[in-house]
Amino acid sequence: MIKAANISEILENTGLSTELRRIANKVINRERITPEEGLFLYENGEVGFLGSLANHVRQTLHGDITYFNRNFHIEPTNICVYDCKFCSYSRLLKQKDGAWELSTEDMMKIVRSYDGQPVTEVHIVGGVHPKMGIEFFGELIKQIKAHRPDLHVKGFTAVELHYMIRKAKMSYREGLQYLKDCGLDSIPGGGAEIFDAEIRKQICEDKCTSEEWLEIHQTAHELGIPSNVTMLYGHIESFAHRIDHMTRVRDLQDKTKGFNTFIPLKFRNHDNQMNNVPEVSVIEDMRNYAMARIFMDNVPHVKAYWPMIGRNSAQLSLNFGVDDIDGTIDDTTKIYSMAGAEEQNPSLTTEELTQLIAGAGRIAAERDTLYNIIRQYPMN
Repeated sequence: MIKAANISEILENTGLSTELRRIANKVINRERITPEEGLFLYENGEVGFLGSLANHVRQTLHGDITYFNRNFHIEPTNICVYDCKFCSYSRLLKQKDGAWELSTEDMMKIVRSYDGQPVTEVHIVGGVHPKMGIEFFGELIKQIKAHRPDLHVKGFTAVELHYMIRKAKMSYREGLQYLKDCGLDSIPGGGAEIFDAEIRKQICEDKCTSEEWLEIHQTAHELGIPSNVTMLYGHIESFAHRIDHMTRVRDLQDKTKGFNTFIPLKFRNHDNQMNNVPEVSVIEDMRNYAMARIFMDNVPHVKAYWPMIGRNSAQLSLNFGVDDIDGTIDDTTKIYSMAGAEEQNPSLTTEELTQLIAGAGRIAAERDTLYNIIRQYPMN
């Protein structure tokens, strides 16, 4: 297992530039770095140096604790009105090959299949289907809560919410309040992609704008609905676009404090319209996780989504600022496996997850969705 060097060893490096040393001291002293300083780190910081800084921040915030949860996914449909160029998952309404569409009863069967198991969260995300509206999903949530009241319902990206709420002729506040009243507990961070308008125009022009995405999450936070936030990296964006994305998140977090977790999502090029774009290396993955932890000083957690990057890279990321590797996801998750992710049948038992975490020299802690610790596992 590769570990980032101790921060004191890094600062003693005589080859470190004056500017890198100055920025590093700001990070160590828990001073916010500017977007310009963040871009300088991206462009000039060697990955081991960035990992050391990120690990210092991680240790300050969480020590050796690494979080996971017991969850399962429901993907109602992969039929989608939008045509994102990077997506290997969705099918247009007229396409039949590889398309699926679950009924409420189909989804309740999935929920009931976990009866008696200690799962704490159901994660509901899928394509944007024109026939699956806000009332359809409101009824689904009500049935889930009636069957298992303690199950945390995390559902619907801002892209899905934008479509269903607008179609229902509601304001974002009205739509989110309706879903909250039905039992929605939190919303995931998907659909953020990269906030820069020009990049968005090239990769996901027809779906909600960055401003709309941020407004939905701000409204959710104001209604007491916490959320996560993602960033799709490693395609046609630059380091400057990543810093701009994280700056917008950081600015909103200053206002609402509603984001729990920042989740960098690696672009995968299998079987999509951007298959000519090469994927970035594991080194670039680690650089990006480290920068996320260094720059996102007001978002408590940074997550490596292990089904996307594979368990080995997820384990390595725990030394580059990451403190969460998601959950014991059952193998219903297709969004990344269909794009060529490392894990084609993404499922890990609790024992496998805790061993993976211990293998990185960290302490595994099972959490609920809001990061309350349910159980801590000693390292063997």
